[in-house]
Amino acid sequence: MTVLVRILQLLLSLSILVVIHELGHFTFAKLFKTRVEKFYLFFDAWFSLFKIKKGETEYGIGWIPLGGYVKISGMIDESMDVEQMKQPPQPWEFRSKKSWQRLLIMTGGVFFNFLLALLIYIAVLFAWGETYLPTANLKYGIVTDSTGHALGLRNGDMILSIDNQNIERFTEIRNDIILNNRKSIQVERGGQKFDIPITEDIIPKMLKGKFLIEPRRQFSPYVISFIEKEAPARIAGVLTGDEIKGINDSAFVYFDEFQGYLAANKEHTITLNLIRNGQPMNLEVTPNAAGKLGVADSRTYAQIFELKTIKYSLFQSVPAGINTGFKTISDYLKQFKLIFSKHTKGYESLGGFITIGSIFPPVWDWQIFWNLTAFLSIILAVMNILPIPALDGGHVMFLLFEVITGRRPSDKFMEYAQIVGMIILVTLLLYANGNDVVRLLRKYF
Repeated sequence: MTVLVRILQLLLSLSILVVIHELGHFTFAKLFKTRVEKFYLFFDAWFSLFKIKKGETEYGIGWIPLGGYVKISGMIDESMDVEQMKQPPQPWEFRSKKSWQRLLIMTGGVFFNFLLALLIYIAVLFAWGETYLPTANLKYGIVTDSTGHALGLRNGDMILSIDNQNIERFTEIRNDIILNNRKSIQVERGGQKFDIPITEDIIPKMLKGKFLIEPRRQFSPYVISFIEKEAPARIAGVLTGDEIKGINDSAFVYFDEFQGYLAANKEHTITLNLIRNGQPMNLEVTPNAAGKLGVADSRTYAQIFELKTIKYSLFQSVPAGINTGFKTISDYLKQFKLIFSKHTKGYESLGGFITIGSIFPPVWDWQIFWNLTAFLSIILAVMNILPIPALDGGHVMFLLFEVITGRRPSDKFMEYAQIVGMIILVTLLLYANGNDVVRLLRKYF
């Protein structure tokens, strides 16, 4: 069921983004009296799921959910309608318009995606405000993994600053280290301050999700609210509502100590000390190969940590939403550069539809949905403006060449460029989704 919820969120989000993107091209085309023959959500190779014609434009929904398009008269695009280009130019065609008009038509989709992201951020801040965990509110410090330990961090460290700069929001620490070439982390441990150098090899590991930094939390009270199917705890007879007090008569102060004990005893029988209906009881259980019992407790994130909430009026949400949008754009452009770095090997972290779908929550949350849609809108805009033939950026590149040189590339050249661009895009699509498949195989086999 959680997979279905994620798929539905992904399809709805992408559908909104595609329609808005193509609406950008459509709007500027109509503004300059350019004929638009088709306006489609998804691709309609051979047949469409729905179509209706109004005026000179056919509106429809295709069956291949990989995007969408508008077919503008008088240009070489993904439809590869070269026969039309053999006819004499008509005043309503794209090729008959002035270069600056064609430039606006081609950048209209990107502009609308950026504008949509800003509007969503404004609306989200006005409707829900923003809630976050201040770094200063980590009462028990952080929890890290083996990569963090190798760097010099320890469970319970209190993060004071990064490069001696305060990081207000705890969730921004990872991004700050990755994107801003930070050199050190300042922590407090046992009443003493330490300076932890950030080594060059940490960024590739962080991009692959191998560097864990999470807020540390207390273990008790751990009241079970969920048990997975076929989980070791279910097989042993554990019930929802049971409270875990310890293992083998050993109590835990922090949750990471409980996790570490299970990991050290994976596939070995242990005695789980429980409280059921106010009465103590013991059950023998064998953690699985991952060192898990397959249970979750009833506490929410807000119950465990002291969060901070900021509310915005309508007038306050506008500048705050715009600032959020431009910061997100800036951060994504910094992250995008890492893809081409030999040192960070960011290209190994590229993902396709599975990766995109996995960022949506397993339950429907409108606030998260709209925040992710705004983020994906920025990604779509940046990707589309890349100077690759078949993308908007490819058309813009050739238009700028025309403006600078005064010469327009031939229709035959544009046709070949479109084919090359499509090959590049298909290759990137296969590579990104291939990474998803490889990661899944490594996870389960």
